[in-house]
Amino acid sequence: MKIALLGLGKEGQATEKYFKSHFQDLECDIFENFTPDEIKQRDYSSYDMVFRSPSVPPLHLNNETSITKYFFDHCPCPIIGVTATKGKGTTCTFIKALLDAEHIDTHLVGNIGSPAIDILDNLTENSVVIYELSSFQLWDLEKSPHIAILGHLEPDHLNVHKDYDDYLNAKANITKHQTTSDYLIYYKDNPESVKIADASKAQKIPYPFPIPDDIKNAITIPGEHNQNNCIAAIAAVACLKNISPDEYLSNNKKEILEGLKNFKGLPHRLEYLRTLGNVKYYDDNFSTNPASTRVAVNSFPDDNVIIILGGRDKTDYQDLPEIYDILKAKNLKHIVLIGESGHELAKNYQDDRFILAESLKEAITTARAKAEEYDKAIILMSPAAASFDMFENVYDRGAKFQDFINNLS
Repeated sequence: MKIALLGLGKEGQATEKYFKSHFQDLECDIFENFTPDEIKQRDYSSYDMVFRSPSVPPLHLNNETSITKYFFDHCPCPIIGVTATKGKGTTCTFIKALLDAEHIDTHLVGNIGSPAIDILDNLTENSVVIYELSSFQLWDLEKSPHIAILGHLEPDHLNVHKDYDDYLNAKANITKHQTTSDYLIYYKDNPESVKIADASKAQKIPYPFPIPDDIKNAITIPGEHNQNNCIAAIAAVACLKNISPDEYLSNNKKEILEGLKNFKGLPHRLEYLRTLGNVKYYDDNFSTNPASTRVAVNSFPDDNVIIILGGRDKTDYQDLPEIYDILKAKNLKHIVLIGESGHELAKNYQDDRFILAESLKEAITTARAKAEEYDKAIILMSPAAASFDMFENVYDRGAKFQDFINNLS
């Protein structure tokens, strides 16, 4: 067996480990630090399989595959696949909380969990896999999950995809290969999701739909978008049971409430950190584009919000008008700008609420001073940009923010 790994990130390392444990005669060549042109020009004809990492565009080779494609070919149990521009991880975690409450053998993989290949040997036909699927993992997928969730879609990752259509075409693979025995749960208020759903052969469930007040009140994380993520998860578990969402809500209320009670949300996704004096602190560092920051701002319509925003823009600043439109929200009392896009916003727009900060520590200190002018206030870090101008990655940015907040006195 001879394989090539295009990239040695988290998935690449898991792939190397898996194949070394399964094939004693394995030959594994690893390619790193390449340009797109360099990776296209190599000769891969001698390999049995060529595994591309998620960020490598498909090469369209006969022997090309990916962890996601390999997993779908060999998984012995139902897969619930979830994709959206934002909210994938929260929806996946809602599903797991609901299934855990029923003591079902459930595994969460993909962007949010372990590399899928890590758990392949542990699965049985009675297991359930929840797979968070990015556009990169869906790019060349040739099988679709038994149950697919297609959430809200907006432009993203256009620094990797050649255009928005390419991004949408990748997302559409979550249902493209479904049959009439499969299920598609799609966000009915998004035209792109509806268009993809219209072309699907699967049994379709549009969401959001009404849920009982006691279940709605059991959702502890803020925002209408998180309520919708929970509704999509409820629909997915209903489909797994081959019943309607209404029947699941009626017959399994105890388990649903138990699952929601144990769900605390995900790190850096509109995560409540603490209340200090008159100020509540929220970490939304996973908001790396305007769409997700808009959702975060809209989650606190009646509060006095001081937002910390800015980082590395992913659109060559083409999204600055959209970001500034978000910042017009009446609940935003002060806007502390950091990073490259923060400085670019300050340069392009005049706004009395803008305050520039040269470091995260300075941004927090400034935001806190402004928040204390109000009887009650919220400090929200929701950057609407990537992290690489000032931090190692989004996890590093979120962790440093939390460290600063937790050490305030």
